[in-house]
Amino acid sequence: MHPDVEQLTHIVPPPAERQPRAWPDIEARLGSALPEDFKDLVDTYGGGVFDETIWILEPDCADPDYDLLAMKEERAEVLARLWEIGPEPRPEQLEAEGAGLLPFAYIEGTGAYLYWLTGKDVRPEDWTVLANAGRGPEWEYHPVPSTRFILSVLTGEIHSDILDNLPVDDHAFDPNDEILGG
Repeated sequence: MHPDVEQLTHIVPPPAERQPRAWPDIEARLGSALPEDFKDLVDTYGGGVFDETIWILEPDCADPDYDLLAMKEERAEVLARLWEIGPEPRPEQLEAEGAGLLPFAYIEGTGAYLYWLTGKDVRPEDWTVLANAGRGPEWEYHPVPSTRFILSVLTGEIHSDILDNLPVDDHAFDPNDEILGG
């Protein structure tokens, strides 16, 4: 288990044992490899929401709003239209040649998303986090991997204005199969 996922399990107990995903098939359909920490996170917790705030996008979720593959396409279209018509500027991190975004989490009730900052010559393990306010032009760059970011926001080690209701005193994870009904 990835060390960040293991550390997360100490503060937020995962649900009952999960079945590992068929990651080679998922990555083939996605058109990209994914970071090992994220694959371990989903294999440990599944899709769902941490502290009623950070909703992990899971591959093949029955609800397309929380499906990693569906949201990759939707968010790419939404952001392309937004930047085409303006006036919201693109984050400066996207100016590097080959830089891109891939969503991995939705922020409940806000329209905000957490994205991996990807790159042409950047290994998935080295992808970092860009958070977007969703209903405004604010972007935050966090130079850490996705699971480290989630863990650090939940513990208060990292502050995010976009996730200003975290940290909370009592941590919880609610899995998609309980929230969405299977």
